[in-house]
Amino acid sequence: MASPTLATVATQFLQRPGLAKGTLKAYQSTLTPLLSGYGSWPINLLERSEVVEYLQSLSHLAYTTRRKHQATVQALFNFAVEKGYLKANPIARLKQPKPDPQQGEHTSDDTIRYLNESQLKCLYRAVDLDTRMKAIISLLHRSGARISEVLQLNLDDVDFEEQRFQVLGKGNKQRWCFFSQDTAKALSEYIHDGRYPRSTALFTAQQPISLETSRISYRRIHQCWERLIVPYPDLKGTRLHDLRHTFATERVGLMGIEELRALMGHESIQTTLRYQKVTSRRAESVAKQALNTLL
Repeated sequence: MASPTLATVATQFLQRPGLAKGTLKAYQSTLTPLLSGYGSWPINLLERSEVVEYLQSLSHLAYTTRRKHQATVQALFNFAVEKGYLKANPIARLKQPKPDPQQGEHTSDDTIRYLNESQLKCLYRAVDLDTRMKAIISLLHRSGARISEVLQLNLDDVDFEEQRFQVLGKGNKQRWCFFSQDTAKALSEYIHDGRYPRSTALFTAQQPISLETSRISYRRIHQCWERLIVPYPDLKGTRLHDLRHTFATERVGLMGIEELRALMGHESIQTTLRYQKVTSRRAESVAKQALNTLL
């Protein structure tokens, strides 16, 4: 009997009874990049080296997101073993990724990376002629949502009247995110001039040959980001995730820490308090610079 394709097994994996709606949506979003590259492959032809190479290609994502991807792929292959499609999980005992200090992935307060005013001006100049990226950048910066949450949005999820949208965050918890008038304008321009129709997704892409429209992938957005920031030395090494940190550091002191925690979707208040410490250190640095100028 011919081995089923990875897409076939993934469909069976997602159709298991008892999966919560939130869990199903998270699984679908996580597996989409894998299926776009290997969905048509017979599952028994996928070897450890190919799967590891795919997981390593996700280096543009935060390490916590990469861990989620790997755990989901592990679960998919374990399901394939249970169904008898595979004799063994090809990535059995593969270690989970750890924070990479060279990429700014730390747990200490000193390593929270955010964009300063000058960098933000550069960034908005960089995306000014790309309506899709301009809308994504503005939405990330003004709402504090994660890139994974934004890319899961459908067009109908955005409430322009209230300037808000609801996301499914970590732990399958829903929360409201809000955006400003300039973001509403950027979104409207993208929807009118840059969005490919025939898809329910908010942010779409079109295949160059088949012209098929689909939800845009993490990888495609990362490639666009890297291309756009190349001409700007001040943006070297910046990441899409830094916009979430920027949102938080801009709002510390302007609202209560509990309100900021709710907007960010943090489970622990200690996670939110990191931004308060970073902002305090930034204020101290500015004060010292001012004093040195006066001396």
